[in-house]
Amino acid sequence: MHGQQFDPADISDQRIDELTRQGERLLAWLETAQPDLDQIVGSGEAAQGQVKATADVNGRVLGVSYGPRVTRMGSRELSEETLSAVRAACADAQRQTHELMRAAMPDFDPVEASEQFERLLANWT
Repeated sequence: MHGQQFDPADISDQRIDELTRQGERLLAWLETAQPDLDQIVGSGEAAQGQVKATADVNGRVLGVSYGPRVTRMGSRELSEETLSAVRAACADAQRQTHELMRAAMPDFDPVEASEQFERLLANWT
């Protein structure tokens, strides 16, 4: 999947077979990797470390903590910094997930696969 352009209007049987094999490998990996995925906790911070957040691989916020200097912030700034820390935690969890996937399937790029899927969906709408 690296660097190959995916044109749904011009797809060969060989390409379909290749995509099917990749999908089967991904599903098999997901079945065995679930315990590892469940252990992923992303972390993020904002406001010079005064706002910290953790999130799991599904984007659920596991925790948010505040340092003593956040009392100097207004409510709008605090909410923006909290969102920033949560977004960073979610991005960290996603990065860890992608690292696991790349280690298990070196020829599979989850970012590229996601981009190709988004392009495919955009062509169908």
